[in-house]
Amino acid sequence: MLQQFERYPLTFGPTPIEPLKRLSAHLGDAVEIYAKREDCNSGLAYGGNKLRKLEYIVPDAIKSGADTLVSIGGVQSNHTRMVAAVAAKIGMKCRLIQEAWVPHEDAVYDRVGNILLSRIMGAQTQLVDDGFDIGIRDSWKRALAEVEAEGGKPYAIPAGASVHKYGGLGYVGFAEEVRKQEAEMGLAFDYVVVCTVTGSTHAGMLVGFSADGRARNVIGIDASCTPAQTKAQVLEIAQNTAALVGAGDIVADDVVLNEDYAYPVYGVPSQETVEAIRLSARLEGMITDPVYEGKSMQGMIDLVKKGFFPKGSKVLYAHLGGAPALNGYSYTFRNG
Repeated sequence: MLQQFERYPLTFGPTPIEPLKRLSAHLGDAVEIYAKREDCNSGLAYGGNKLRKLEYIVPDAIKSGADTLVSIGGVQSNHTRMVAAVAAKIGMKCRLIQEAWVPHEDAVYDRVGNILLSRIMGAQTQLVDDGFDIGIRDSWKRALAEVEAEGGKPYAIPAGASVHKYGGLGYVGFAEEVRKQEAEMGLAFDYVVVCTVTGSTHAGMLVGFSADGRARNVIGIDASCTPAQTKAQVLEIAQNTAALVGAGDIVADDVVLNEDYAYPVYGVPSQETVEAIRLSARLEGMITDPVYEGKSMQGMIDLVKKGFFPKGSKVLYAHLGGAPALNGYSYTFRNG
């Protein structure tokens, strides 16, 4: 589906799929759990799912003649870290708006983890005391205008790269990549579990897996705590992406979003999320984070326990990255 689109390589290539045998056994071997390691996809600043999206956005940024990438996220945004890394890689400046999306008061929260890495890579980071919202933000619009006023030429990348015209393409490619790996492995995954917030990762998967009738087998685990807005955005991105690549129609029922695990609010882990992080780390040595992957891991574990997946199902957990944010939650994990 993607042959017509230019791609700027930022990743190592296909990401590995590994069986999580100890986690599967711990959960009674009712299902076979695998992880696709998007967190290991690049040498750029610890990688993650945003790079797969940015590979299709960078060519447009270069063609535009821009000199500055301008994006937005929370203080511990994985996305803004990746935009900073990409700007360094392609020789552009970077302006990042870091809003106060998470009511988390760890003493070093704004000096470690993702934001620290962005600063090391030379990005100009601006802390803004506005709360969480996946929509288009005024602070981001102002930053774009300020770059222009200073004589620069900005290129706008929205939160999560999600509502960008090309934001869904990377995870259409993810689905195509999974199909090739399934053929090599001699199996087929019955379900894919993915964390969903700004929506383009989930949306791209819907379009990609719709090619073989598996769109509704993509199980989104909401981590936004604004599920109605998130579900609507996933649908809009998926429909726009499907039209762009010439795929079939995506309808509202194709968006499967479980709302049970985002509590208490975006970016704040529940005790159950913390326990899921510990469990996957202690059984598999696989590190997840409190904002995204910890919540999707919690959701997957709980759904297995509840029998949501039929016995014998092969479940693919999409590990999207995000571990650097753990540094901002050091007090939560002070005893491991």
